[in-house]
Amino acid sequence: MSGIGATGIILLVLVALLLFGPNKLPELGRAFGRTLREFKSGAREIMDDDDRKEKDASRIEVRSQENTEKENKRLPD
Repeated sequence: MSGIGATGIILLVLVALLLFGPNKLPELGRAFGRTLREFKSGAREIMDDDDRKEKDASRIEVRSQENTEKENKRLPD
């Protein structure tokens, strides 16, 4: 938004007022806020799922290394 400037934002607000009217703008603002909140929570869930998958993969890798070490200790030289 750094390229828009104050004049651009004022123009956008005036155009929105002309298109939707003063009664509809609060409803549009609430809907926009809800949409952003849902998007953020969805993005967080996706990121948490990725983190869980990475942790699970590292746990599996550590366990397989431990099992390999145990098997190597059992085998006679």
